Amino acid sequence: MDLSFTPEQEAFRADVRRFIADSMPPSIRAKAEDDAHFEHEEVMEWHRVLYRKGWVAPHWPKEHGGPGLDATERFILQDELEVAGAPMLSPFGLSMVGPLLMQFGTPAQQQRFLPKILSGDEAWCQGYSEPNAGSDLASLRCSAVDDGQGHFVVNGQKTWTTYAQYADWIFCLVRTDASVKKQAGISFVLIDMKSPGVEVKPMLTLGHTTAFCDTFFENVRVPKENLVGPLNGGWTLAKALLGHERTLIAAVGSSRRALLRVKRIAAKTMAHGRPLLDDPAWRARIARMEVALLGLQWTNYRALAGAALGHAPGPESSILKIRGAEILQQIYELAMEVMGQSSLTWYDDAGLVDPLERHVGPSFCYYRATTIYGGSNEIQRNVIAKWILGLPER
Repeated sequence: MDLSFTPEQEAFRADVRRFIADSMPPSIRAKAEDDAHFEHEEVMEWHRVLYRKGWVAPHWPKEHGGPGLDATERFILQDELEVAGAPMLSPFGLSMVGPLLMQFGTPAQQQRFLPKILSGDEAWCQGYSEPNAGSDLASLRCSAVDDGQGHFVVNGQKTWTTYAQYADWIFCLVRTDASVKKQAGISFVLIDMKSPGVEVKPMLTLGHTTAFCDTFFENVRVPKENLVGPLNGGWTLAKALLGHERTLIAAVGSSRRALLRVKRIAAKTMAHGRPLLDDPAWRARIARMEVALLGLQWTNYRALAGAALGHAPGPESSILKIRGAEILQQIYELAMEVMGQSSLTWYDDAGLVDPLERHVGPSFCYYRATTIYGGSNEIQRNVIAKWILGLPER
């Protein structure tokens, strides 16, 4: 298996770097340099920049408006965007429900939703988790009842619905048959967030964002043409979607950028008359993180080589999810230790610490969730045990 990049692929990488340098708006660039939090409007501004270039959905096929990049080019583009600190586009339309509609949606659903996902005219959120159905997603209770008049009536609650306050649409797993095995009675529906009976309540996180919301549905009428796939067949769609989400969470580029920031902070932080980066013990700790990250990067390359041969993401995506989540958390833990007392300056509106350090604390808190969202790491280990190691269930 050849894991090296060709001259043509390296030339494409150079093109991507030039595009980012030339096209990133100054206000976004300033935040990217400090790894600051991007507001929804800034994310959508960058979405439109990439849309005009044709790179907003690099994994979409040409027939649906994608650029026709191969697996390696897609990886290079995503890697360079992460390393540059560019705003991370919302994945719910572009990487989740969009590809799912291409695979399972009707032609009418594809024509209605895909163009507006691509252009950014409609934003999406995900309605999977509930207060008592997170990692055990099949326990969900949000119900959709056929009213006999061409609609489902939806009642229930979803939680951790990321940026639901900005979304135009939500894709939801709902229970349409409570009399069968719990996975068998679930359907996948699309709900207009402007429908009467939908209420969104954002919650402030320790990461100093209102990233997550509780979303309530009270007698919300959903046209039956918004059912994707077969009735009571939503579990198959859910598994297909989560495979793509778990691969995204590897985030090698984001970890590389975060580790570079640790080294920059360590080079400026003095202890006993010299920078921490000159201390052998600290250098060894940073080097161990670099080795772990390199291992993840090469595992990602192996998955990339498989994708180049036409292999869809499988249970090995759980390996990437686990290690990617853990490594990103460990890098921010190391950053907090390097900063010492400065790491306690959450919400540093007064500018008490260096801009390079200002967003480390909130990011540390926010990324505690990486081992939970997309299916907790405990669940991923069960997937690996069953589908890769072939161990019996207990």
